Amino acid sequence: MTDPTARPWRITKDGIALDIRLTPRGGRDAIDGIETLADGRLIVKARVRAAPTEGEANTALIRLLAQELGLSRSQLAIASGATARLKTVALRGESGALAASLETWLGKGR
Repeated sequence: MTDPTARPWRITKDGIALDIRLTPRGGRDAIDGIETLADGRLIVKARVRAAPTEGEANTALIRLLAQELGLSRSQLAIASGATARLKTVALRGESGALAASLETWLGKGR
């Protein structure tokens, strides 16, 4: 049974750490919702058209998240998993405001 208070992010000293599973060459740039991994962790599913070469897919992911969340690209960075499908993206800023923004954004039927 999944914890109803579980979220695909954690509050950090600099903002929020958001867990994502990225599908490169996904046909379109989109957020596909939240998924529970086999180990029980929640992640945000994302896809981008870009190929996973020379950081193109990571750049496309940062651009997509910035646009979706209304943040500047400079507020986002790949914190871990740069060459893996499972990534952690750091969102820099005031954690309370970022968490509220994520709650609203992910609550829109995602």
